[in-house]
Amino acid sequence: MGTSLEVLLDQVRARGDFASRQQAAGAMENVLAILGAHLVGDDRTDLARLLPEQCGQVLAEAEPASEPLTPVEFVDAVAARTGDDAAGARRAVTAVLGTLARAADDALLRRILTQLPPGHAGLFGRTEPT
Repeated sequence: MGTSLEVLLDQVRARGDFASRQQAAGAMENVLAILGAHLVGDDRTDLARLLPEQCGQVLAEAEPASEPLTPVEFVDAVAARTGDDAAGARRAVTAVLGTLARAADDALLRRILTQLPPGHAGLFGRTEPT
């Protein structure tokens, strides 16, 4: 990505309309932990390399999930981690994943979306891959 942590957090903060970088950092950490648990192999590693080191570690070091999550379950998993309501969790998810979608090239994003159940593209601010 070639972007500093501060710039990345500012992008998430603006996209999610968070009041501070600290709130954006919390959203980033929670969403990356859930996303990292659902990605495997080179796709997870390639995405982690695009991020500032602290964010890449959260993504890469997530424990693998036992089963895939639907988009609603993904948002619910973030809500469970944060104690936020569904609307707040969805705002965090779309802010972080939308920012990641801008960082990743189309090929990587397509590979990531094929690892996730249908419907996740909308959380990234994209349409489903064909």
